[in-house]
Amino acid sequence: MNQKIGTFLDAILYRSPAQPLFLWRASRRFVVLAYHAIDDPNQFEQHIHYLVQTMHPVSLDDVLRAMAGGRGLPEKAVLLTFDDGDRTLLDLCRPILKKRGVPGVGFIVSGLIDTETAPWWDQVKELVRKGGSLTEFPCKNPEDLVRLLKRAPDDQRLKAIEDLQRTSGKECKPLPQLNSRELPLLESSGISIGNHSHTHPCFPRCSTEKISHEMYRSHEILTEALGHAPKSFAFPNGDSDERAVPLLKTLGYEAAFLFDHRISSWPPEEPLQISRVRVNSTTRMDRFRIILSGLHPAIHRARIAVGM
Repeated sequence: MNQKIGTFLDAILYRSPAQPLFLWRASRRFVVLAYHAIDDPNQFEQHIHYLVQTMHPVSLDDVLRAMAGGRGLPEKAVLLTFDDGDRTLLDLCRPILKKRGVPGVGFIVSGLIDTETAPWWDQVKELVRKGGSLTEFPCKNPEDLVRLLKRAPDDQRLKAIEDLQRTSGKECKPLPQLNSRELPLLESSGISIGNHSHTHPCFPRCSTEKISHEMYRSHEILTEALGHAPKSFAFPNGDSDERAVPLLKTLGYEAAFLFDHRISSWPPEEPLQISRVRVNSTTRMDRFRIILSGLHPAIHRARIAVGM
């Protein structure tokens, strides 16, 4: 959709009679925002200002205590989460949240800690731009190729990355990641650290043994770095898998999060499958407001249902 048209439609929806109705409904539910990297700190700061003025930001501990005690959360409760552990979580997000006293949760891919290795999907896009190709995936658009690989069996995805490296004949540029000493610093600033697997595969495409390794290895690494076990988990790519649930329970996780662009009920029907709404640091304010109310997620689901 053309950006100007999108901006126009967002403005109409924000001012429509549906927005107050959805906002009232959301105020009695539990909004969990799912960010990734902070690409636009100025826009992100506008998001935080709006949340402080109109919502009630809560911490992960607030949520866990309320679930354990069978209590309610404040009206208009919102939890901020950040997937993958991009360095901007520390360098850009942390000072903004700290200044406004807003807590958050950072879900960390443990295999990237203390490295200069880009996440696999960024490697794929870079290698395609550098001339890498795949005969079994004749797709020239890097974003489309990432989407295809997320739906492929995991061993096929891993082989595709190797083939892209071989056919491009080039290495990916270094991308500094968070180091293990910085994770406690984030927690001391109000950003809880959660588990986001070891290498971020899509669980439904993995063997049971691979899922177990991903969860146990990341749990071990994060526990060592933090000095305590993480309490929350975010499914890679938001793809829940029933095989992971008993492992989460065995490891003592109290909450796990999806990436399904829905506002969760309170209390959540399943604490190990809590819904989140997708948002970017670049999201315009009218779009941000209709995401928070649940109006945008409802329209998004309706468009999918009719095949738009």
